Amino acid sequence: MNQKKRLLRRRITICFLLFILLTSSGSAAWLYLTPSGSNWRYMLADTLITTQHRYLAKYLIGQDELNRRVDDYFNRFDAMADVKDNHNVQLPKKIDAKVEVEAIQGKNYIGHILYVHDPKMIRVVTTSIKGQGEQILNMMKRTGAIAGVNGGAFDDPNWDGNGFKPGGIVMSGGKLLYSDVGMNTLVNVVGIDKNGLMVAGRFKPSDLQKMGVSDAVSFQPKFIVNGKGLIKNEAEGWGIAPRTCMAQKKDGTIMFLVIDGRQPGYSIGATLYDAQHILLEKGAVTAANLDGGSSSVLVKDDRVVNKPSSSYGMRYLPTAFLVFNHPNQVAVTNIWDGVDMNRFDSTYKPFALNGNGVTAHEASRRTETVAKHTYNHSK
Repeated sequence: MNQKKRLLRRRITICFLLFILLTSSGSAAWLYLTPSGSNWRYMLADTLITTQHRYLAKYLIGQDELNRRVDDYFNRFDAMADVKDNHNVQLPKKIDAKVEVEAIQGKNYIGHILYVHDPKMIRVVTTSIKGQGEQILNMMKRTGAIAGVNGGAFDDPNWDGNGFKPGGIVMSGGKLLYSDVGMNTLVNVVGIDKNGLMVAGRFKPSDLQKMGVSDAVSFQPKFIVNGKGLIKNEAEGWGIAPRTCMAQKKDGTIMFLVIDGRQPGYSIGATLYDAQHILLEKGAVTAANLDGGSSSVLVKDDRVVNKPSSSYGMRYLPTAFLVFNHPNQVAVTNIWDGVDMNRFDSTYKPFALNGNGVTAHEASRRTETVAKHTYNHSK
């Protein structure tokens, strides 16, 4: 079964389940007339908002409430991004180069944490295929990486899994390889500087270079700053989904959290509030969200550690955070140089969902394009 048929089948399934849910008198009464039902209804709506099926949330909360809720998330994420980070990290003079994986489990989820004790071992690696994204396992084998996770936002024209066009910016080895904003426009980023310090929040590309940022991609939100969580409760956790997050401990250790989801009987997924709780318990002083959903994948020693939710295997991605024994020997070229990127922009298709789950109509009415579109594109 090809990807478009799988996507169509998933949409039909979701619509059918919503139809059953909303036409059952008992379910409808519980959903709309009780506090617990209302909480569950909004949680389900938030879960749909984080996918390419965002429009379906209107059947649960109405179009006006959907628009208000999406705008509220964007505004809240921007405010979180602007919280000042005091960078309470002290890198030891001698750092253990060990890379290890810990399995974790909660009430509704199963996941893993990748610990990279030397943050300077991490590089952003990009697809090597002109006009096409690349599966992370292939990136890893091609470059000699020892571990890694998926990276930042990207556009997905026609929902066909092309994975070539990033959203926001891409930096690798101190070079700005891609940017769809001006050098003095604020953009959400998650990355690391040349000294091994994690950087997350809204920055101008010109400032990222002055700050000595080495490797970065675009996504949001930043949700732990100075050792404190910014997500107040489960209701603000942005729905239940597979997750990939990046965090840093006080000793400089980078943690990549990958949680599986959308697999009943195995792992449903987690909210960002869940992710925040996990990472605070593990000692995170800084943490930020990366691309999730069917993109969430963790690789180590040439194998996939987790169980990605995509029914057609690992997604084709433009970027990944990979870990190397000799990161300075890794050469990452600008695969997007000289390519007409408008060919890969689904936002120009009338009333179609773009790669970040945003309709063209929504995109046209938003002025802060990048801040709004580095939300989540997951299928």
